[in-house]
Amino acid sequence: MPRKKTTAPKKSVYKHDAYIEGSGSVVDEKITDTLKKNYMPYAMSVIISRALPEIDGFKPSHRKILYMMYKRGLLNPEKERSKSANVVGETMKLNPHGDQSIYETMVRLTRGNESLLHPYIDSKGNFGKQYSSSMKAAASRYTEVKLEKICSELFRDIDRDTVDFVPNYDNTMQEPTLLPATFPTVLVNSNTGIAVSMASNVCPFNLAEICETTIALMKNPNHDIISTLKGPDFPGGAFLLYDEEELKKVYETGRGSIKLRCKYTYDKPSNCIEVTEIPYTTTVEAIINKVVDLVKAGKLREISYIRDETGIDGLKIAIDLKRGTDPEKLMQKLYRLTPLQDSYPCNFNILIAGTPKVMGVREILNEWIAFREECVQRRTYFDLNKKKEKLHLLEALAKILVDIDKAIKIIRETENEDDVVPNLMIGFGIDEIQAEYVAEIKLRNINRQYIMKRLQDVDQLRRDIAEMEEILQDKNKIRRIIIKELKDVAKNYGRPRRTMFYFQSDIDDEEVIDDTPDYPVHLFVSDSGYFKKITPQSLRMSSEQKLKEGDFIRQTFDAMNKTELVFFSDKAQAYKSKASAFDDSKASVMGDYIPAKLSFDEGESLKTLIPTTDYSGYMMFFFENGKVAKVPMKSYETKTNRRKLTKAYSDKSPLAAAVFIAEDCDILLRTSNSQALVFNTSEILTKSTRDTQGVQVVTLKKNTILSSAEIISAENAQEFEKYRAKSIPCSAKNAKDLGDTNQLSF
Repeated sequence: MPRKKTTAPKKSVYKHDAYIEGSGSVVDEKITDTLKKNYMPYAMSVIISRALPEIDGFKPSHRKILYMMYKRGLLNPEKERSKSANVVGETMKLNPHGDQSIYETMVRLTRGNESLLHPYIDSKGNFGKQYSSSMKAAASRYTEVKLEKICSELFRDIDRDTVDFVPNYDNTMQEPTLLPATFPTVLVNSNTGIAVSMASNVCPFNLAEICETTIALMKNPNHDIISTLKGPDFPGGAFLLYDEEELKKVYETGRGSIKLRCKYTYDKPSNCIEVTEIPYTTTVEAIINKVVDLVKAGKLREISYIRDETGIDGLKIAIDLKRGTDPEKLMQKLYRLTPLQDSYPCNFNILIAGTPKVMGVREILNEWIAFREECVQRRTYFDLNKKKEKLHLLEALAKILVDIDKAIKIIRETENEDDVVPNLMIGFGIDEIQAEYVAEIKLRNINRQYIMKRLQDVDQLRRDIAEMEEILQDKNKIRRIIIKELKDVAKNYGRPRRTMFYFQSDIDDEEVIDDTPDYPVHLFVSDSGYFKKITPQSLRMSSEQKLKEGDFIRQTFDAMNKTELVFFSDKAQAYKSKASAFDDSKASVMGDYIPAKLSFDEGESLKTLIPTTDYSGYMMFFFENGKVAKVPMKSYETKTNRRKLTKAYSDKSPLAAAVFIAEDCDILLRTSNSQALVFNTSEILTKSTRDTQGVQVVTLKKNTILSSAEIISAENAQEFEKYRAKSIPCSAKNAKDLGDTNQLSF
């Protein structure tokens, strides 16, 4: 438990000093209570007030910037841009978290940064680029901004009580809790946020498609969303690898992954590939650095040079090819090895009434429709009250029109100013508000023409009031208003798609090329689990193996770089890899520690390694209880890239040995009490189930186990013939024939 230790307060020599009562006491408190009390408010603040977007599509930081720009009149098309520093300074009135963080947030909203499909801020100057990590925005004193025209849809009717307002941090002004956007901004522009224990990642969609889908959903709640919302549309363009099942999953659950692929052209005269659009999730620098690393590692031998040619015309990465290189095959390789093909992880986590919620597209649009219905309803109610107030005043004018002279007489004959309003109320039977309005009319306007002109609006006001009351009572009329607004937005601001589709059929037809270089290698496995892959040239230069103290080389293989490797552990699991996955090593280094390299479970160690090219042959598993299992290697072949196979063999009894055989052969078994047995593997039936318990081959005495197994080669087969099919003690006389048990056991 944390203990808060403080010394007892001493009497101060300064009269103005004051001490808090109880500040010198020691308090015992559970650490869980301390964490909950101190950390929970912070976590809630991050989740609710900082990191996650709300149904209007904005985080609080975005909303504060745009609202202050709106208050400064920067939505007016006739007004010039303002220095970014001025906007940042104004925003400090709402967001006192530092000018730099405000400016960085504003940069992402600008047209110049190219982060958003529909930017909210018209910018002038250097605002960096979303697709480049090295291109930074200029200082705020050099750049200028104003609101884009589309922001008129964000702030429409904001002054007509469409949304709630709350005081700012020092209670000097009011700010909106949401913006009454007339279209679902939450799905039109991308939004990413990392909160405490949760995150949000909303991909952007085409504005016209979103509006069309929202309209269709309002007309038919069971509308098939994928029929109108084709897929995400990213500001950087590129291609989307169209997977309808994955898209449906994203639309239904709000979670999933979308694959993006770069767009390129091949300049044949220059023998150069020019990449002009890249996935939204990566940067130019990340791509170039990855390609350079692969070229240095010898995995991209077709490329002679790569450079960044991004300029005033936009993004461009130029890749110079070596003579004879097929650009299509090279691009397939680049898609697999570099971020030129990348995935966008979707996580539609949005705040709804202060509660984070992961939703699919249908649920998000339904929430937005409900939010927009409330905005229209509040606006209509606001206008209704205004018109009723106006009608109420005009009704007083109508009464005065009957006898204007009487009104003038009442005002003229009233001795005290304070009695004018009460006398008018008595004289015409009107209330105080109406009387106040009449009393404030200028003398020049107290004439029949002025009053008749004003009264012409009465009939129209009554019709408008009746219409608004009908709207408030009929939900369908509210929806028709929203639909009309959505159609106007789609017409005025809709744009063609930037992200086009690669359909699954096109992807399946692409030839998958294994470009892994193939060459002879020597594989070494030590007793403690270290692995080395050494080329023959390197082995000739230094044949002395470096090992840990007490370690020794247990297995040696001649193989190829494309050889597949199956590592069997002592926990009945198999780990698959390839020789090409390991770097070429030298005899003078320790090598790779297999349990760490392949992420073995805690306490798991390597039992044996089996290299294979076609998964032919069999695995023979020998268990300490005397049973032997024969499993075909095909049982360990997988079509997918699974790296870990559980239940690779039976775990009912500890494994004494695991031996690979290409075909049936003779095997020599040894027991812990110096018994030996020779048999042919053809006598064991093959079991396709990997974890089969096998058949009893050796009948063991009490406290005796099967200790080892060895393949009998053609050279020594005759010597071991006398041990076939029977157990014979391993005496000192025949120990030489049986060999060194320690070297053969696993």
